[in-house]
Amino acid sequence: MNVLRIVACCVLAFSTTVAQSAPTPTAPIVIVRAARLIDGLGGAPLEPAMVRIDGERITAVAKNLPVPSGARVIDLGTATLLPGLIDLHTHLTGRRGVHWEDALVKTTPGHDALWGARNALVTLNAGFTTCRDMGPTWPYVDVDLRNAIDAGAVPGPRMMVSGNYVSSTGGAGDARQFSIYVDVPIVRNLADGPQEVLKAVRTNFKNGADFIKILASGAVLSKGIEPGAQQYSDEEILAAVTEANRWGRQVASHAHGAAAIIASIKAGVRTIDHGSYLNDEAIALLKAGNRRTFYVPTLYTTVALEEEGLAIHIPDSEMERARRIKETEEGGFRRAVAAGIPIGFATDAVVINHGDNAKEFALRVSLGETPMHGIVSATSVNAEIMGWSDRVGSVQSGRFGDLIAVTGNPLQDITELQRVRFVMKGGVVVLDAMGRK
Repeated sequence: MNVLRIVACCVLAFSTTVAQSAPTPTAPIVIVRAARLIDGLGGAPLEPAMVRIDGERITAVAKNLPVPSGARVIDLGTATLLPGLIDLHTHLTGRRGVHWEDALVKTTPGHDALWGARNALVTLNAGFTTCRDMGPTWPYVDVDLRNAIDAGAVPGPRMMVSGNYVSSTGGAGDARQFSIYVDVPIVRNLADGPQEVLKAVRTNFKNGADFIKILASGAVLSKGIEPGAQQYSDEEILAAVTEANRWGRQVASHAHGAAAIIASIKAGVRTIDHGSYLNDEAIALLKAGNRRTFYVPTLYTTVALEEEGLAIHIPDSEMERARRIKETEEGGFRRAVAAGIPIGFATDAVVINHGDNAKEFALRVSLGETPMHGIVSATSVNAEIMGWSDRVGSVQSGRFGDLIAVTGNPLQDITELQRVRFVMKGGVVVLDAMGRK
């Protein structure tokens, strides 16, 4: 035993000496050059542009930069460079074509974890280097996926996750497909009354959630529930916000109907997700709130359901709801644009194909948003909403080296963002399909 101790001490001493004498490795330097840069902040594009990344972070941005000896230069030619895009409403662990209620009967957490890894890579390659994930079918699989990505075990976007969304009994998040005589242990996200909501918030944070998602109204894709119906009382919504704020965290409110939207804004949630029945009163409250609460529509979902609902096994009753809601939600978006309130960018990916996130841009532009406003929404505005402006959402010094490139100019053709050819996350190239010689 004494010999082993002596050997161990010698090895430790040698290791310590080597560690002390070894030079500190310098972070790799990468220079990215392109014809133009849209930095995500809304100003005129920089033409031409060079971006320097030291390790994971951007350290310089200019028309022309010195190239240090040994630096890697990535010349994207005539391409347009942008910040990595951000989607504020994804369900990465969801498999499109498997209705969430069926998933509780026919799938497992492992199924969702494996599909989550696949969807994370697809989303990253589509140019979305950050996402806010709005809840898995199986509780906390999103936490595991986030942790695996952060550890480098699987490739994917930076994730902010909600864990287990909070719903009222009989609400949009309650599993309604089972007999009342069947005990369903998985349905542990139900909370009624302020005290139960408070406990649900604490439980989510205990289990690794970054923020809270509450289902304040009905949903399009839930049986027997009108999307416009408010399903959490004003007091219950306020309880969620108050407790989350104690933890220094945010609440996202799934809110289609006007009453749920208004109650959520008054309670101080960070985002109104979907906001299908957004009205003038709600817009006025958002404007008066001075960027406390943000409207985050998911408009392309109704188009996708109309075109592909049958193919992905959406019940007729839910497709009919989507058809009814489409004109109303598009009208609300037009009014929000006209009012000049900041608008977040989100897709509800899983209702649409993972990787098709950028199709949301074209629809928004067709409804009156400028391409630049759409890009700013999906970059610096979304970063502000998440509280991550110091990390992502713009191409400026100190931010992560999260960059994407397209061959054309998205200010002239917003559909260019559906054809991302280059993706870098944290200074590491994860996709390069620019076809350079």
